[in-house]
Amino acid sequence: MIQVEVVGNRVSQWGEGPIWHQGRLLYVDIESHLVVAFDPVTAAEKVWNVGQRVGTVVPRVGGGLVWAGDDGFHFLDETSGISTAIADPEIGVLDNRFNDGKCDPAGRLWAGTICLKKRPEAALYCLDTDLSVTQKFGPVTNSNGIVWSRDGQTMFYIDTPSKKVRAFDFDVAAGSISEERVVWDTSEDESSPDGMTIDSEDRLWIAFCHGAKVVCYDPVAGQKLEQIDFPCIETTACAFGGADLSELYVTTGVKPGLDEAAAGRLFVCRPGVVGVPATAFAG
Repeated sequence: MIQVEVVGNRVSQWGEGPIWHQGRLLYVDIESHLVVAFDPVTAAEKVWNVGQRVGTVVPRVGGGLVWAGDDGFHFLDETSGISTAIADPEIGVLDNRFNDGKCDPAGRLWAGTICLKKRPEAALYCLDTDLSVTQKFGPVTNSNGIVWSRDGQTMFYIDTPSKKVRAFDFDVAAGSISEERVVWDTSEDESSPDGMTIDSEDRLWIAFCHGAKVVCYDPVAGQKLEQIDFPCIETTACAFGGADLSELYVTTGVKPGLDEAAAGRLFVCRPGVVGVPATAFAG
């Protein structure tokens, strides 16, 4: 059995979107409006309140961070804590906010929205390096985990309520997707696929909300390979980190009405595989 341990001191209301970059783990606490940077060596936790629900954060090649939330995409200056708006493709859509997202191999940020009324009225968008925004896929209800294969030719994507892990052919140069297909239908599971990362062998590691687990799935073999159990039900997202990318960090949330001592904490485990380096936003 793979052992899990709590790291850091924060209790997130709803932790999400972890990403490892230059010796630290970035993640968000959606409902608390926070972007968090955790240094596992010093245990230091730096926090920025961005003033609205924030679904994802990624590093920027030129310095600082990019995040997306209630009001679209924003830059964040780490020193001043000031955010600067970039674009909002769903301006005026009050029932939607941005959720999970990551950068493709060319440094574009792909992030999607969630319809808080649980209707299929959200979408997946791409913030290009020229700061233009294009809708890439939809409609969806809760845009979530997104990763790319080692060769950059396949994009994997989750719309949580569908309970399906989709794959698309990916054109890195054009930033386009095609040939949609389902590589894993998790409908028989009572919990739902949420955030996702990928290891160096193109195996998917998927956190299941309401499931207290992270599952490793091989999309080529069509086979579940590993399950890591956690002491709280809302396991939300995961990312490989550490000096050699052998540590799997997992964010969690607090389920209303359920008393769990470890809920909302950040976990780490060592599943015996390594991840791949994250791509920063190149715009």
